[in-house]
Amino acid sequence: MKYLIINGSPRKKNTWAIVKRIKDNLNGDFEEVNLSKSDIPLCNGCQNCFMKGEEYCPHKDYIMPIVEKLRDCDAIIIAAPVYAMNVSALLKNFFDHTAYFYHRPEFFTKKAIVVVSTAGAGQKKVANYIDETLRHWGVNKVYKLPIACGGKDSLETDKIDKVSEKFRRDVESGKIHSPKWSDIIFFDVWKVMALSDDPIPADKKYWDDTGLVNHDFSPEVKLGFVKKIFSKIMFGFLKRVI
Repeated sequence: MKYLIINGSPRKKNTWAIVKRIKDNLNGDFEEVNLSKSDIPLCNGCQNCFMKGEEYCPHKDYIMPIVEKLRDCDAIIIAAPVYAMNVSALLKNFFDHTAYFYHRPEFFTKKAIVVVSTAGAGQKKVANYIDETLRHWGVNKVYKLPIACGGKDSLETDKIDKVSEKFRRDVESGKIHSPKWSDIIFFDVWKVMALSDDPIPADKKYWDDTGLVNHDFSPEVKLGFVKKIFSKIMFGFLKRVI
C-alpha cells in the first residue's frame, strides 16, 4: 500500500507523534508532504481553478505535484493541529487551492485517516471539517482521530491503535463502501450544474470527459437499489429547482 501523509502542522510535535504511531500500525510505503516546507503562496481567490480548470491556477506548480501524489496513493493521512478552533493556516490554504474538487470530485476509491491534535478543545469540530472536505473530494471512507494532548504521555495510544488498525484493514481489503446519502445529494448537485444551460466550462468538461454525467454516482462505487432510486429522484428534483 502507498500512503500519502499531508502534514498541516508547522511543527513535528504532538500531531506528528500521532502520525508516527499510526505508521507503526500500517504496512506499506509512506510519502510525506510537509506543507510548512512547500512554500505554497496564499490562494488569491481568482477562481481560475473553478471556471477555467486547475491548470490555470497561478500557483499550479506548487499544487499540482501534490495532487498527482494524491492520485497515485492508495490512502491518505491528513494531520493538523487545532489553531484558533480551526485547522492550521497551512492546511486551510491547501484546501482553498483544491476547492475545485467540491465541483469535480475524483477520489472515489481512496480512503483517508484524519489526525487532529489540540492542547485544549476543538478537535472534533476540526476533524469533522476535514472529513467533510475529503468527502466532497469524493474520498470513499474517512476515519477520524481527534486527540486532546496534555503531554507526551496523554496521546490516547489505545484509541490511536484501534482506529489505525481499522484503517489498515480497510485499506488492505480493497473494499469500496457505499456513499452516504449526503454524498449522493452533492454528486447530483454538481451533475445537474454541469448539465445546466449555462454550466461552468471546467465543470462541464470534467463531467463529460469522465462520463460521470451518465451515472447515478461514480461507477467505481456500487450503489444498492434504494440509493440508485434515491439518486435518480434527487437528480430529477434538483434539475427542476437549480
